[in-house]
Amino acid sequence: MTSPLTTPASDGRWTPRLWGTLLVLCAAMFLDALDVSMVGVALPSIGADLGLTTSTLQWIVSGYILGYGGLLLLGGRTADLLGRRQVFLVALAVFALASLLGGLVDSGPLLIASRFIKGLAAAFTAPAGLSIITTTFAEGPIRNRALAIYTTCGATGYSMGLVFSGLLTEASWRLTMLLPAPVALIALVAGLKLLPRTERERTNGGYDIPGAILGTASMLLLVFTVVEAPAAGWGSARTILSFVAVVVLLTAFVRVERRSPSPLIRLGVLRSGAQVRAQLGALTFVGSYIGFQFLVTLYMQQLLGWSALHTALAFLPAGALVALSATKVGAVIDRFGTARLIAVGFAALVAGYLLFLRIDLDPVYAAVILPTMLLVGAGFALTFPSLNVQATNGVDEHEQGMVSGLLNTSVQVGGALFLAVVTAVLTANSPEEPASPQAVLDSYLPALVVTTVIAVAGLLIALTGLRTRREQRTVVVAKSTAREAEAERVALRD
Repeated sequence: MTSPLTTPASDGRWTPRLWGTLLVLCAAMFLDALDVSMVGVALPSIGADLGLTTSTLQWIVSGYILGYGGLLLLGGRTADLLGRRQVFLVALAVFALASLLGGLVDSGPLLIASRFIKGLAAAFTAPAGLSIITTTFAEGPIRNRALAIYTTCGATGYSMGLVFSGLLTEASWRLTMLLPAPVALIALVAGLKLLPRTERERTNGGYDIPGAILGTASMLLLVFTVVEAPAAGWGSARTILSFVAVVVLLTAFVRVERRSPSPLIRLGVLRSGAQVRAQLGALTFVGSYIGFQFLVTLYMQQLLGWSALHTALAFLPAGALVALSATKVGAVIDRFGTARLIAVGFAALVAGYLLFLRIDLDPVYAAVILPTMLLVGAGFALTFPSLNVQATNGVDEHEQGMVSGLLNTSVQVGGALFLAVVTAVLTANSPEEPASPQAVLDSYLPALVVTTVIAVAGLLIALTGLRTRREQRTVVVAKSTAREAEAERVALRD
């Protein structure tokens, strides 16, 4: 239930408190995305300071992804059942404390544990925050504008995380861990004052505890298996058995959800073609971009010898374009609809990746890299808000948290899955040492092609949405014409 103090006026004007509510939620989304991207640049400094191996360093990133991606389904449903405001604020407080802990520890295992706890907290703030928006802002232009601002804040946080990390790591890697703590604390204090109070969902069948256990276990094992597969080997007995276990857990989860009176995920929501396209779109869009960014970072720092800050600034045009579009995309969605914008956004992403395949050992930034970054930024600005709008439109208020958790799960699983695939392709094509710079560059190209193919798959999925819309319009026109003809026959007969 929304508070009258935060309900937009009939003419669409937003009150200061409404803006404040959105700002608090955007701050949490910004921090979630910031934390994912910021730690990558700091890893070499962390390893040198704490004496960590490469495999241990990987888990500083993977620990966050494991907690975030593994618990999103549970986080989304918990927000519906226990109250979105309450879940959001408690999780934000945990996020702030874990950030403080991560900046103070002197042990690799403790740092990984703090990252897992932060990911766990984000798994509750992300779906709770998105569902607060979709239940506070009425479906239509007002919600589209709010979601556009919210999602572009996430994309901006991801881009700006690279820049912040490059700057802060020059002083100390601990600053990259500590930065989110005061921001989360300020957002928490503001949220206590501004966020609208929400009612808990009343359930006749109690809580779906078996579904929660099976759903969480299957997501945790899936993310863990994907993250570990490149090191263990995709064809190893360990990886194959883990994937088999994931299938068994998911099968049991589906059976439980079909019978539960209050399911963690109501499977009927996936009967909607638009919902399925939104989930698959999020999976492929974020998955292709995470893999692309990983490869570009290696290319710039290891092959071209650029500094962390130089690399971050190279990505800046994409983030700046996304940030500048934040308040405008909602109106564009109102005019053209989500299906068209998702297709155009994927097309821009594919075009950017194809342009980047021209890279060499001495690239001209303005001619090769900048056009790619601008196209990628345009793709993000159009596609990511549209996917969020498409996933949440037409969904009942009491299921907004569930759908938000499902969408964020697609984002996280897509990022983890396709990054692992890209890493495996890169490893398989890596030349033996010592290798010439050209041989190293050649080894990047197959992995870059894979990221492009993933984006093309997302584009093809998006194009089916356009075809479906045309077919629906044809059916509507045909029915209207038939009714008019029938009415004319009746009139002539009378």
